[in-house]
Amino acid sequence: LNRTNAETHISSFIDLTACQQHIPSSSLPQGVVGATSAHSSKKPAEDATQKRELRKPARECRRKKKEYVKCLENRVAVLENQNKTLIEELRALKDIYRHKVE
Repeated sequence: LNRTNAETHISSFIDLTACQQHIPSSSLPQGVVGATSAHSSKKPAEDATQKRELRKPARECRRKKKEYVKCLENRVAVLENQNKTLIEELRALKDIYRHKVE
């Protein structure tokens, strides 16, 4: 590997590590799963308050998901570029080898 390819590999690894840190662990915050089971016994004001409380974690979850998807899209772009560079390098090396054999 030349220096450029080595730097690309390191950059790709760093990007992957960053993406893995953004994987959402759950779509609901802890303690929310059973919160809707007693829905019929609540007053309308309590129900509205609960809905407002659930909106913020849901919004945060959607934001994290978008960030994660964007990170994956960036990773794909980096890997496609790296793949293209390696294919070009392989072709060049094959041409050099063919000329030496002839």
